Amino acid sequence: MRFVLILALLTSLARADVIEFTRIWPAWRDTASFVRISEYFGGKENSGRQTMLRTNPESRDGYYFLTRVKNEGAPHADVRFVLEVITPDSPRPKVYTFPTSLPVRSHVFNLGLTGEDWTDEEIHPVAWRLRLLDAENNVLSSSHSFLWQMPGDE
Repeated sequence: MRFVLILALLTSLARADVIEFTRIWPAWRDTASFVRISEYFGGKENSGRQTMLRTNPESRDGYYFLTRVKNEGAPHADVRFVLEVITPDSPRPKVYTFPTSLPVRSHVFNLGLTGEDWTDEEIHPVAWRLRLLDAENNVLSSSHSFLWQMPGDE
């Protein structure tokens, strides 16, 4: 019986710090796709339960990485998303950083490359990698597109 309790405790502790990207949807979005009825009355953007993080906060048009993050552990006050994107005009990745906090359970972040960082809705990334880092630069979660790495690379 004691072994079963210890095993259950170790299993729950192992799961306690699990942070993972459950979905990442990259796509172009224009300003109209963000406008809700409450904005017509209140005048400011209503993001609902999502966190909007943009490279240029004054501009909503851009290429977004809608990212659902599952956090089975404690909240994190000081984390950042690091998004690396390879575009058709350059083989070198452009790096974008989005500081934020991470609540418990599941949460949606809209990571937007806006303003001068992404001006053309017809352009799509060639490849991308998204990492979530803590204050000490430890990788909490990571994901990438199929073309980010060569087959067989780990």
